[in-house]
Amino acid sequence: MTTNPTFDDRDDAVIDDVVSTLVENERAAAALEAENVMGFATAMRVALSRSAHKPKTVQVREMQLRSIAAEIGIALRWNDRVVQRRMNDAIDLVDKWPATLDALSEGRISMRHASVIREEGAVIDDPNERQAFEEVVLERASTDTVARTRTLARAIAEELHPESITVRHARAENDRRVWVNDVGDGIGELVVRHSITLVRAMRDRLTRQAHAVRSVAAPPTSDTEADAAAAAERDGDAASDPAPATGDASATGAASDSDAASDTVVHDTRTLDQMRADLACDLMLTGQPAIDPTTDVVPGGLGAIRAHVQVVVPALTAAGVSDRGATIDGLSPVDAETARCLMATAPGWDRILTHPVTGAVLAVDRYQRNRAMERFLAARDIHCRFPGCRMPARYCDYDHNYDWALGGPTDVINLACLCKRHHTLKTETKWTARQRPDGSIEWTSPLGHTTIDKPERYVTFVPDGDPPPF
Repeated sequence: MTTNPTFDDRDDAVIDDVVSTLVENERAAAALEAENVMGFATAMRVALSRSAHKPKTVQVREMQLRSIAAEIGIALRWNDRVVQRRMNDAIDLVDKWPATLDALSEGRISMRHASVIREEGAVIDDPNERQAFEEVVLERASTDTVARTRTLARAIAEELHPESITVRHARAENDRRVWVNDVGDGIGELVVRHSITLVRAMRDRLTRQAHAVRSVAAPPTSDTEADAAAAAERDGDAASDPAPATGDASATGAASDSDAASDTVVHDTRTLDQMRADLACDLMLTGQPAIDPTTDVVPGGLGAIRAHVQVVVPALTAAGVSDRGATIDGLSPVDAETARCLMATAPGWDRILTHPVTGAVLAVDRYQRNRAMERFLAARDIHCRFPGCRMPARYCDYDHNYDWALGGPTDVINLACLCKRHHTLKTETKWTARQRPDGSIEWTSPLGHTTIDKPERYVTFVPDGDPPPF
């Protein structure tokens, strides 16, 4: 029997004080990081000034930079090469991203947010475009996580990149390869560098196969197995329920050998990550999963499971007028040719109507009309709507923001995608979610703190010249 712990006001006061202290510490740390940036940039200017009067030989001109970097490195107990990189990054941030440096100094963003803006915006050469990019991304960075900020920054930078993704993809594809990293303890990594569409498809197929194995799992029958399953469930995306595996038959009681063989159940407590890794090895070495407990449940077994990817293609790109804006899972840019090939072979596709200014999803329709509500939510939310989570929508539950049992309507104005971790958090704790008319969700913590999670906006740009007459 389990009981839910009760908390009194003293516990809440302690946690509230901890949260407030951490927030203030983060702001102070950001301000100190801004001071460090300006210090590194000043040191870089001194090095450049001294080098300006030296001979033109690259090595001679760089000696002053190396000397100053070494001086700082010894004082900070850093490698001098690390210091030199920090000096280069710092002067870039100071000279090209002044608004970002101001936000960092004021504690509105972290150093990691500032690094994302600088790194993703590095491809933008035009000062006016850089300023516009900085303004939009800073607004997101001040209210969202580093990962979500990077997603938006990458999408905008992609549209502003002077070279199209089609050209860059064709060049980058020449670098596709496979290599091995030895990570120690008898463990290694097999790394595949290939088209993002194929890489995400490979992982999706492994995930679907792992879920299929887990779906036929027998429940744990011992405290040890129950504990293992509970521990796996705490791993979030890596959680797994026990699943069956093959093994030697063991008779129970006075049963005969034949009865024992038919009654044998072997429990599998692997996490989802472990299942994916084992399935990948099986597929690479034998061409099919070595153990398939789903043959009687899944038509065709694990081998029949196919990968799914969700691609968003702007209408002009689909029509061949443009080659920008296509993405996989709302995260990774994909070249136009691949996007159009996926559209051509898809059994059906959704048309997403967005606001011409804000980019907000207004409606979704489909020529093969079914599950319209789920498709709208997947297009609007893209990922789990808990602040900071990026679990793709297709792996999420459709949650009633206001509980259906309490009268909440089953409508897109009261539904949102939540991954199992955050769906459970909302159901089992005092976290609450209230959806606004624009699709934003106001989350309130048990301590009464509120935060707003806004739906993703599809990045759109007006093409040069008149659009085609359709």
